[in-house]
Amino acid sequence: MTTPTVPDRLLADRCVLVVVDIQERFRDLIHHMDEVMANTERLVRFARILDIPVLVTEHYPQGLGATAGEIAALWDDFRPIQKLHFSCCGCGDFNTALADTGRDQVILCGIETHVCIYQTAADLRRQGLQVAVAADAVSSCSRKNRKLGLNSLAELGVQCPGAQMIMFEILERADDPRFRELKDLLRE
Repeated sequence: MTTPTVPDRLLADRCVLVVVDIQERFRDLIHHMDEVMANTERLVRFARILDIPVLVTEHYPQGLGATAGEIAALWDDFRPIQKLHFSCCGCGDFNTALADTGRDQVILCGIETHVCIYQTAADLRRQGLQVAVAADAVSSCSRKNRKLGLNSLAELGVQCPGAQMIMFEILERADDPRFRELKDLLRE
């Protein structure tokens, strides 16, 4: 019997957060969209405090609308990456932006779990990157598709912890000087 390999600990200087396609048109179509939005906002605010790069994608914005206002408002100079492929990795601008971060651990959040999140995670794993999906910051049009997506991600060796688990893993220590600044965010 072989022992499963444990992924490396998520580290602030190795991570990049990717917010996938949280667009206005999906607001009323996605199962538990309010939870996805709240946890994505938490992860973005956390990443910004810890200087973790954040990439945001929009799938076919001409038809599906812009990024949800609550997410876009977290930046002064918000510049999403537009894409047509379901996988973010099918977009040259995304691949360039990701490579420019120099990071090898990717945290994914957004929609839809069984389509864009799954395909992006699979492509990133094929590239040899470590991938974590914030399970409570992703969803699909139905509970069933969300569950199918999360199960398929786990089969790929993708970590699927919650947003709070990700934040505590990256923070690692209660005596981190940034803990005070983050404690309310961690409790939300």
